[in-house]
Amino acid sequence: MEGKWFKIEELIRCYRVKDGRCKDCTECAMKEAMKELPACEGNAQELVKKVLDPLREAYGAKIICNSGYRCSHHNKNVGSKPSSQHRTCSAADITAGSPEENLKLAKLIVELGKFDQMILYPQFVHVSWKRQGGNRCQILRKTATGYSAVSAKEVLQG
Repeated sequence: MEGKWFKIEELIRCYRVKDGRCKDCTECAMKEAMKELPACEGNAQELVKKVLDPLREAYGAKIICNSGYRCSHHNKNVGSKPSSQHRTCSAADITAGSPEENLKLAKLIVELGKFDQMILYPQFVHVSWKRQGGNRCQILRKTATGYSAVSAKEVLQG
């Protein structure tokens, strides 16, 4: 299944390089990833349907997915927790190309109101959706010392 603007394949692959493998993956990690990917597809479909396609429609221009699924090796190398939503294809790191445009994406995500977690990074926006259970609508900003909570009002005011 594909969304209108995003292909599920964009989300259910680990970060790739020319040879088609994650730059961080070992052969063992690739075997692990291949076992996990079928379970991830439903999560990726919901993320596209509920968050990414409506966001792209509202934004009106291309949005790039930098990271969807991450194998455990890649996930560890980027400093993320083993429980990261990237491990289950429930999250994507997206960009519209500049900090200013990414702020527009963040505002639209808040306005659309369908997300579990949004983290504002200097160069991209992390957004997730949970298929099961409630979505928190949690907003965080990455700082030099960690993460700080941000209100929807702060995001909308820019």
